[in-house]
Amino acid sequence: MYCDSAIFVKLVTVEADSAFFESELRGHPLHSSELARAEVFAALASKERAGQLQPADRQRAWDRFQSWLEDGAIILESLDSRVLDRTTHTIARCHPRILLRTLDAIHVATCDLAHEFPLAATDRRLRAGAHDLSIPLFPDRLPNDLF
Repeated sequence: MYCDSAIFVKLVTVEADSAFFESELRGHPLHSSELARAEVFAALASKERAGQLQPADRQRAWDRFQSWLEDGAIILESLDSRVLDRTTHTIARCHPRILLRTLDAIHVATCDLAHEFPLAATDRRLRAGAHDLSIPLFPDRLPNDLF
C-alpha cells in the first residue's frame, strides 16, 4: 500500500479519521516517496504553529514517524529523474481537467512506478489524478466523491 504523506500525519497525531486509518492500515507494509520526510515534518510544524500541537507533542509525533522509517514499517521510494519524468507525464495527462499540484503528482507517479497499490489518500485532487491513471484507491470512496 502506498500512502500520501497526510496519511502518516493522521497516524502520528489525532485527527477526525486517525482511528479509521490506524485500524485499516495496521499490519500492511506501507510505502511512500522520500518526499514524505519533508512533508510530514512540515505538516507537524504547521500544526504546532496553528496551536493544534504543543512542541513536545510535535516532537513525539516526528519521533514516531522516524521510528517507523528506521524499523522498516514504512519504505520510502526514491525520488529520482524517473519519478520526475513520470510526474510530468501525470500532470500533462490530467491537464486541464484536474488541477494536480506538483507534490501530489509526485506521489501519484511514485505509486504508479512502484506498483504499491492501493494509494491511501484523502486529498481529492490527488485521488482524482490517481483515479485518472486507474490507480486503485484506499479508501475506495470518500464522502461526496465525484468521480
